[in-house]
Amino acid sequence: MTDHDSVDHSSPCGSSGAGCAGGAPGPAPAAGTPGLGIFDKELLDRCISCGFCLPSCPTYALTGEETSSPRGRITLMRALETGDLAPDDPTLAEESSFCLGCRACETVCPAGVEYGQLLEQWRDHQWGGRDRPWIARVLMMLVSRPGLLRLQGLVRRHARGPGGKAGPRDATPAPSHPPNAPEQPVSLMLGCVERGLYPQVSRAVRRLCPEVDVPASQGCCGALHAHNGDSATGEKLARTLGGQLPGTILTTAGGCAAHLAHHLGRDRVRELSEYLDEREHRPAGQVTVDGRRARAALQDSCHLRNGLGVTRPPRELIAEVADYVELPGAGQCCGAAGTYALLRPADSRKVLDPKLTEVETADVDYVVALNPGCLRQLEQGLRRVRSRARAIHLAEFLALAAEPEPGRPDSGPGAADPREL
Repeated sequence: MTDHDSVDHSSPCGSSGAGCAGGAPGPAPAAGTPGLGIFDKELLDRCISCGFCLPSCPTYALTGEETSSPRGRITLMRALETGDLAPDDPTLAEESSFCLGCRACETVCPAGVEYGQLLEQWRDHQWGGRDRPWIARVLMMLVSRPGLLRLQGLVRRHARGPGGKAGPRDATPAPSHPPNAPEQPVSLMLGCVERGLYPQVSRAVRRLCPEVDVPASQGCCGALHAHNGDSATGEKLARTLGGQLPGTILTTAGGCAAHLAHHLGRDRVRELSEYLDEREHRPAGQVTVDGRRARAALQDSCHLRNGLGVTRPPRELIAEVADYVELPGAGQCCGAAGTYALLRPADSRKVLDPKLTEVETADVDYVVALNPGCLRQLEQGLRRVRSRARAIHLAEFLALAAEPEPGRPDSGPGAADPREL
């Protein structure tokens, strides 16, 4: 995939114009207009082209182009559905890739357009077979192999088992006010990315929630597939995982939570912060830096915030153990967006850079993430600008508060890394 500013947008809606002359949206198709069956017609017809979505869209903010807004992209979808745009039109390929899929537009849409579903249907059509980005194909192939996922977990030592086998670090004292006993079993989902890159997150969850089980036989939830043009496999993997994990499924990844909730039902899925909130969990201790209470900000998970509406619990949990600082753009996408940072690194950086400036202006010690992709994006960005702030997952941050000697947020010779605690 190319970076957006390398694509020629001589016409705001592609080579054909696609009913978007002058950047204004074309009218919705009349009821009964035949289509190609690419999109769910009821979902597509909900858009009334009001434009409320434009200010919420990160890519529209970058370009100011109608085509790169939710309204403009839905106009493209309609043109594809009716045959007014050829399937190989370059603007279709570009805009289906340029969209972050953050779903911020859904939260401001008065017509209730489920843009995330439309985007999945678009990519199912646009990214079939060899048209799918090769990086996405490789990642989807890897996470579809449960044996490989379990192998990386064994090497990286993520949490495991009923009650788990505590290693030296897993013996950290339990919270002074443990959560109420759940009415049904709670199974911790081990994310594909997280179990390999951040196994300390699941270990931190076990310290916070000793009642949680970690079934060894579990595969991918399918979110990666659904967001990269194979929603059928995404649904199949979600339902398979639902059968592998009994009771409530607890996840530390906002994107996985939204995907599983869509296919398994909201009542079965809980993200860590809302689970702790429902259990009336109160974190023990506090996170300190140089003898003072740490200053900590939050980066929302887009799908957790925009898809499931979870915003309050993580903020309140952070405020229990540190001085919480709200970043102006905390609710805006960080540019990670699943595979987006790998497929479109230049555009991903453009989305992230204003957030890094906010972090420096706020002078915080930690930026707390709720999703492994966001965590990786923040880590790399903060390192690039040589920030003293450290990115950390919420589970690790809360577990860090209970440590007798929390690690310092700054890096340097001999400085402790809280992710190893």
